[in-house]
Amino acid sequence: MSSVLIIDDHPILLRACRRILQDMGVENVIEASETVAGYRLYRRHRPGMVIVDLSFQGSSLAGLPLVQRIRRNDPQARILVLSMHSDPVIVARALQAGATGYAVKDTSPEELARAIEHVREGIRFLSDDLASKVAFAEAGAQRGPLADLTPRELQTLALLAEGKAYGRIAEDLNVSYKTVVNTCWQLRQKLDARNLPELVRTAVQLLATA
Repeated sequence: MSSVLIIDDHPILLRACRRILQDMGVENVIEASETVAGYRLYRRHRPGMVIVDLSFQGSSLAGLPLVQRIRRNDPQARILVLSMHSDPVIVARALQAGATGYAVKDTSPEELARAIEHVREGIRFLSDDLASKVAFAEAGAQRGPLADLTPRELQTLALLAEGKAYGRIAEDLNVSYKTVVNTCWQLRQKLDARNLPELVRTAVQLLATA
């Protein structure tokens, strides 16, 4: 594997991933701490593999549209999502967006190395625990209120849970204020929230353990 691009805003995680990759014989490790820079580096270097977080400071779940964008640009891209989120709906959304594999951040170094090995070979990877959860979620056995949300709605909901106003959400997602208003209206309908404060409370409750 010629190179690996890591897109994550946690310095400790970046260092840990770099060390694991170097131990695996990867000499060229490229790093980015936010999604725009990460996509630019991806286009410039065309790495053999991308490791990406889903959440970035100020932009919860911003990794979902980044995965989609990379996949649209290169259907053969090998993408490993490394995230703190273990909710099966979010994991399934990442796979639907185009991730080749998914690992949680508290996984062991050995398990992470195994995930990297699978993904760089183009083989789908999920830990046994995550695979079971996703299988149940996709079958509807654990279907919850997040299951019917689009990636953009999930992003918006996460930013609402952080207490951000419509204007700030529009800036973070690079969309119009009207788009945020419409998305929040759709969220209210899907989550049965009567008003914005109730929607925010619902967002906090649903994403507290996601």
